[in-house]
Amino acid sequence: MVDESGGQAGRGPILLLLHGMGASGDVWLPWSPLLEQHWPGRWLAPDLAGHGWSAPLPSYSFAGLADRIARGLAADDRLVVLGHSLGGVVGLALAARDAGLPVDAVVGLGIKAVWSPAELDRAAELAARPVSWFANRTEAARRYLRVSGLVGLLPPDHPVVDAGLRQVDGRWRLAMDPKAFAVGEPDLAALIAATDVPVVLARGEHDPMVTDAQLKEYGVPVVTLPGLGHNAHVEDPAAVLALLDAYR
Repeated sequence: MVDESGGQAGRGPILLLLHGMGASGDVWLPWSPLLEQHWPGRWLAPDLAGHGWSAPLPSYSFAGLADRIARGLAADDRLVVLGHSLGGVVGLALAARDAGLPVDAVVGLGIKAVWSPAELDRAAELAARPVSWFANRTEAARRYLRVSGLVGLLPPDHPVVDAGLRQVDGRWRLAMDPKAFAVGEPDLAALIAATDVPVVLARGEHDPMVTDAQLKEYGVPVVTLPGLGHNAHVEDPAAVLALLDAYR
């Protein structure tokens, strides 16, 4: 887990940054200088269960992923949650009124809202596969970038990639537990209905995984970020951070 204090620590809520499927909390590390200047309090970027340095779960659900994150939080921490893709769904689960956490707002970025049977079958197939091993770090890093959707955004030797890899007895693998792919399709309507806090759904203009029309079905504010794709938080951190201006 990345745990940092902002330039004005203690003045505002904690910003909880949740990564997407296949990535790790380190994907938010390039945000550090920006947050130092523009976020008034602490920020946390934990690894979701089965990702990075976080232990796997026996089975995966959005509630289970949220519960693992909640256990690492202080009971009286006020939170603003920014979650990317899978992390956005986990953020909504954390904000459920019956979770009892002091969440002020949730911004979900690039959440895939509609899943076809073929896509769910593909996810189940990936979850059932054994761990893949690679002869060297470069091969494993290239696989990590594909799984996390970061191809073309980060080079294989970028430090952010390190948290997504493990070396064991001279071989390399992804840190991610493949079984996490079986988390399933989120019921976004139910998750949004279960919270009383402000929710914003955002997407990059060129995100192929979700459309404006799909997000607008949920009756909450929708923001489209011009010129950006699925990993908008990596492409343009300042544009995504601006989504949180109202909640500092």
